[in-house]
Amino acid sequence: MRSFLAFFCFAACVISAPPDARLQGEIQLVETVPVETSLGTDAIPDTFEVWLEMFAGAKKGIELAFFYASNNPEDPEKSRLEPLLVELEQAAARGVKVRFLSDIKFYKTYPKTLDRLGAHDGIETRLFDIQDKTGGILHAKYFVVDGREAYLGSANFDWRSLEHIQELGVRFSLPAVVLSLGTIFEMDWSLAHPDGPQVSGALESAAAFPTQASFGGGDAWVTPVYSPPSLLADPDLWDLPRLIEMIDSSKESVSIQLLSYRTTDREGRYFADLETALRSAAARGVQVRLLLADWSKREYSIEGLQSLQALKNIEVKLAALPEARAGFIPFARVIHAKYMVVDRVRSWVGTSNWGRDYFHNSRNVGLIVESERLGAELAEFFDRGWGSPYAETVDPSRRYEPPRVQ
Repeated sequence: MRSFLAFFCFAACVISAPPDARLQGEIQLVETVPVETSLGTDAIPDTFEVWLEMFAGAKKGIELAFFYASNNPEDPEKSRLEPLLVELEQAAARGVKVRFLSDIKFYKTYPKTLDRLGAHDGIETRLFDIQDKTGGILHAKYFVVDGREAYLGSANFDWRSLEHIQELGVRFSLPAVVLSLGTIFEMDWSLAHPDGPQVSGALESAAAFPTQASFGGGDAWVTPVYSPPSLLADPDLWDLPRLIEMIDSSKESVSIQLLSYRTTDREGRYFADLETALRSAAARGVQVRLLLADWSKREYSIEGLQSLQALKNIEVKLAALPEARAGFIPFARVIHAKYMVVDRVRSWVGTSNWGRDYFHNSRNVGLIVESERLGAELAEFFDRGWGSPYAETVDPSRRYEPPRVQ
């Protein structure tokens, strides 16, 4: 209880950003195209290349928060994660302070990579037992470099996310947003310490946003959003109400891509918030499209998708990527990007799948962006997957067999 009181005392001290934190910065989409697929485009930089450049350019500090870290256990030297691990180690060797925060539950499954980093001088790792505080997991995937730029997106710190999984993220150099995300890291880093939070600083209020950015030579307006609400100082930065508001404001189209979409949680509780918004949008004539991974071909997931597919103005597709030529890879060959585009103008890119626990219990991060140019690029990204040979429309009456995942 003492740690939570300390946390909320910290979180209540809301201050505005320093004057330069409102200055315009840039935003850039980042993607992983699974090898041996036709999903990519030269217009969007590669996740591996962007991460490598950002790590190599660090001068003071790199703060990373990822669900887990996993190199290829069978051939780590040939993994695309290996050069990134080496770059972090080299950054620490040149005096950059590197901190890596990960979820305690998944560390038990993937300990080796974090242990390697933690054994290196200049790199500190911590495990966040967020389940003990909120009942959720640290599901976020992001990092901050020198307090000046950051990345967030769907890609885990996993070799598969750099080669065999479709991912989408955002690189940005927006001072106010980087400050806000960095403060979230400091909160969680402190909460992960066994002695409880000892945080200095304060979290931006929602009143500081949106902040102006540049995307593709045009203006964009950006607001960071987070979950869960119990670990936020300002409830107006909670992502779920913002997503509902975006859907409720739609006039023509809503396009959503996720790994998974569920209307019930593990306890069987119905999660109606987003479902109601999507159904209402379709009822007023908005064209709603959902593109999900074929991992949803399982009980308690597919039934909800079939019920949506049966409605007018809603179409649901599942995408199944082909097995790699080298053979089956567990927990790979899947679409994993998480984003929404509304009327090709308002967009959300984040780390959360859509289910109750992701919004109410787990740590996730995201950006909401208003920009015609970014909206158009995301819509093109969506259309590539939607119209690809890997995507199949859900049949409301079909009995589906779940695919092999592991």
